[in-house]
Amino acid sequence: MIQAAGEAAAQGAEMTDAEEKVTINLFELLLQGGWIMIPLFLLSFIAVYIFIERYLAIKRASKEDKSFMNRIKDYIHEGKIDSALALCQSHDNPISRMIEKGITRIGRPLNDINTAIENVGNLEVSRLEKGLPVLATVAGGAPMIGFTGTVIGMIKSFWEMANAGSNIEVDMLAGGIYTALVTTVTGLIVGIIAYFAYNWLVARIENVVFKMEARTMEFMDLLNEPAN
Repeated sequence: MIQAAGEAAAQGAEMTDAEEKVTINLFELLLQGGWIMIPLFLLSFIAVYIFIERYLAIKRASKEDKSFMNRIKDYIHEGKIDSALALCQSHDNPISRMIEKGITRIGRPLNDINTAIENVGNLEVSRLEKGLPVLATVAGGAPMIGFTGTVIGMIKSFWEMANAGSNIEVDMLAGGIYTALVTTVTGLIVGIIAYFAYNWLVARIENVVFKMEARTMEFMDLLNEPAN
């Protein structure tokens, strides 16, 4: 019985040692990807930075005072143009800047006013979309870089096989296969996250643009009221 217990303990120790040998943490696994992981890490950092920065910018742009347009209407009806301009300047968002441009053009033909507002609106949309082309490039480029690592890893494995001749061992191929698989998975993860982040930001910008168009129409209707 003592001998059987000793053998069982020895077998358990061997199993424990085997489990420890096959265990690998995430950092060590990523290192198996080789130098191709460096551009993937840089792309992931760029994607996260752009997403956070654009999210905060769009969030600020989407904030709107519900009483803003009502106060603008009251000031214009009362002829207080300076007060209306001061109200616009006190708000830091695309809508207030568009309305401010329209107020400064009061007295000119309505087409000129509308064109001036649209020009400001186009500039504001361009500011909101700043960085999105880079995020879209990350979404498309990261998987391609990952696939490049796949090709490099397979070339490495075949090179080891060619040099080994008939003495091929699994350990010779492991490095290249690790490089191929790790870079592919990392590139796909970075690309997928950047892709979803890009589309989510685009949807938020479209919501802001809809508000800008609605307030522009409301302002132009206000200017048309005396003619009616």
